[in-house]
Amino acid sequence: MRKLIVFIWEITKIVVISLAIIIPIRYYLIQPFFVRGASMEPNFNSGQYLVIDEISYRFNQPARGETIVFKYPLDTSQYYIKRIVGLPNETVEVKGGQVIIYNEEFPQGMILDESSYLPQDISTRGIIKIELTQGEYFVLGDNRQASSDSRQWGPLSEGNIIGRVWLRAWPFDVAAVY
Repeated sequence: MRKLIVFIWEITKIVVISLAIIIPIRYYLIQPFFVRGASMEPNFNSGQYLVIDEISYRFNQPARGETIVFKYPLDTSQYYIKRIVGLPNETVEVKGGQVIIYNEEFPQGMILDESSYLPQDISTRGIIKIELTQGEYFVLGDNRQASSDSRQWGPLSEGNIIGRVWLRAWPFDVAAVY
């Protein structure tokens, strides 16, 4: 009987210590995310398993080109994955299949070079010009033809951002660190 009690006590300690380690990591540092839908193809496909870095943005601001997971502004119970294109206090214009950024450095506008993450044959549909205020971002899906993004529902508030994509963990043949 004594061996059984010692065994149960040891198992209980292992479970408590494991939970004390896992729960803070899961809720404050990293979070799993499954891609659903085609809005980020060809870079992220439906069914892929990602790990989201939740801590970086506590110390650094999100940067242009980063892929983020956030609460959808029109229904915060849903999570979306998109790429940051426009930063706070910039103006973003979509026209002629291109994204143009206006800011202090480029008051006349700069055509955004997205060649590092988008194939050349992808163009950005629509005609829109949005001025972003402090704490607002303009996000687009990589599959510009099939993405609900800032072109439809406007700027993304910084408060809705969960974190940036840190690791594609599944499937193993396309695993990558970002």
